[in-house]
Amino acid sequence: MQEVGSDRFPADVLEASKTIPVVVDFWAPWCGPCRALSPVLEKLAKAYAGKVSFVKINTDENQEIAARFGIRSIPNVKAFSNGKVVNEFSGVIPESAIRTFVDRLIPSPGETKLAVARELISAGKTLEAESILREAIGLDAALHAARTELAELLSRRSEYEDAQIILSQIPEEAFDDRAKQVQVRIEQWNTGKRLPSVAVLEAALGASPGDLQLRIQLGQRHATDGQYESALAEFLKVIETDRGEFREIARQAMLRIFTLADGAPELIARYRRQLASALH
Repeated sequence: MQEVGSDRFPADVLEASKTIPVVVDFWAPWCGPCRALSPVLEKLAKAYAGKVSFVKINTDENQEIAARFGIRSIPNVKAFSNGKVVNEFSGVIPESAIRTFVDRLIPSPGETKLAVARELISAGKTLEAESILREAIGLDAALHAARTELAELLSRRSEYEDAQIILSQIPEEAFDDRAKQVQVRIEQWNTGKRLPSVAVLEAALGASPGDLQLRIQLGQRHATDGQYESALAEFLKVIETDRGEFREIARQAMLRIFTLADGAPELIARYRRQLASALH
């Protein structure tokens, strides 16, 4: 097992764990249980070579890292994946239990394909990614993260009906924040697809500038088209003008856009402040 210090920790643990899981043994030379656990970990490092990386960190020499990860007693073994701690155990446990611990870190064939698909999406190769995601789901029907990824990919290509079908296959207990965001995007599309074009709505609003329902429809149309700032501006005008039903509709619409426009934090922050000011 490789000994890692603070200088190599970012590369050999955090970055390396984005490729394969990394098991880190936090130990110290004076620790008797550490010396008992070390040969087992050394043995498993050889057995899992190429699938899982094993490293050790001397907590006496790397107190900053130990403090960063809350090491209060040793031996403490933490598993890293994608730069984060995903599991851990403390003390000396049987080899069979450690093998179970390590086996759970190794991605299944479906999870491996999911990782490949995510890399393809990052590279803008969405058609290839879609194919790989469908293969991942075929390999592992319970891999709902792949369904969420596929639904999001489809929704960003405006293939909302197909995205809704995929999303409907995810059980409630596996419906995470990303799935909820995709659901909001689909709901926005369902709302906006029934509305006239922006040009038609703007013309109608020009003729009846006090028609708040028309202004809300224009905001919804902008939101459906991904023009979030224009949508927020229209909804804010309604909130500043009305004290009744339209105000609440516009407020809820702004909250949905805050979910949809997560890639524009400055825009969200600015309109959150304006919304708070308009409501008080």
